[in-house]
Amino acid sequence: MSAMFKKAAGETAGQNAAIKVENIVKRYGDFTAVDGISFEVADGEIFGLLGPNGAGKSTLIRMMTTLIPITAGKAYIAGYDVSVDADAARRTIGVIPQALTSDIDLTLEENLSIYAKLYGVPPAERRRNIDELLEAVDLTKWRNAQTKTLSGGMRRRLEIARGLVHNPKIFFLDEPTTGLDPVSRVAVWEMLNKLKAQRQLTILITTHYMDEADRLCDRIAIVDHGHLVALDTPTALKQSVPGSNVIEAQFISPPEDWEKRLHELSYVTTVQPESTDMYRVLTSNSSVTTTQLVEMAVRAGVEMKSLSVQNTTLDDVFVHYTGRQLRDEQVKTFGYMMPPRPGMNP
Repeated sequence: MSAMFKKAAGETAGQNAAIKVENIVKRYGDFTAVDGISFEVADGEIFGLLGPNGAGKSTLIRMMTTLIPITAGKAYIAGYDVSVDADAARRTIGVIPQALTSDIDLTLEENLSIYAKLYGVPPAERRRNIDELLEAVDLTKWRNAQTKTLSGGMRRRLEIARGLVHNPKIFFLDEPTTGLDPVSRVAVWEMLNKLKAQRQLTILITTHYMDEADRLCDRIAIVDHGHLVALDTPTALKQSVPGSNVIEAQFISPPEDWEKRLHELSYVTTVQPESTDMYRVLTSNSSVTTTQLVEMAVRAGVEMKSLSVQNTTLDDVFVHYTGRQLRDEQVKTFGYMMPPRPGMNP
């Protein structure tokens, strides 16, 4: 484990840790879905678990939120060991699963009211919370509409309001914007930041969207094949990748050894083939590398279709630490149960 990784994994928590995970493991028979992951989330932090589908992110959340038993290791939520005092841990959390689980035949207000009643929220507080949350997620004028009449983005905002109606301090969101259009995704990001500030929330979010992790999270843990492979702030993670700039270039019918030739340009640290004709070239001196790349293409008679220069992204970070790219594949929908209300047996 690198010095940066060790420092980032433990520097924010201490006595202020809202979430603490120690060498947590989940096995299904001979298959290990989560393999010895440790991290801490500070009070008031937005912490992201970034990785492809099947990386173990949802399994991690299901263990932390008491939905499935932990095979080995420990998870503490607001100081409560979830394997020992599950009820106390549940009282502190709100959970938004991947699937939309609100009852489509009920109105928005009815969905929120039923969930608040399950958590024993008193009537006056329940009404106040519903009013405040519908306003916060910009759904007040639809409070008496049936949930099935809402768009996907509006339903996701309702789910977020429902997860906060009992005043949790720690909020888990599993792939909260999967399937939403770009405008709705940005609206959800803005809403989460507003809710965090208004309600003093600690948020843990899983995502396989690079821009979402970069935009929302104070720190990001990259998870791959059940392992934690990197953990730090988005800026520090990007700075850890050799090559501070990325050249994206597309060519028409480049020769077979084109990738090798790109590697030989000055200051190049990494070449990532996107396809047979598109390449991402990481370099520590974009001006020199770009000039040499254009000159090489002219000499070789290779026509360039497009060329752009940008800063290192989280996509480059993922490739650096895992050796492969993170693709936005279709997300599986897991059978996600509503967390039992406080007082119920785990």
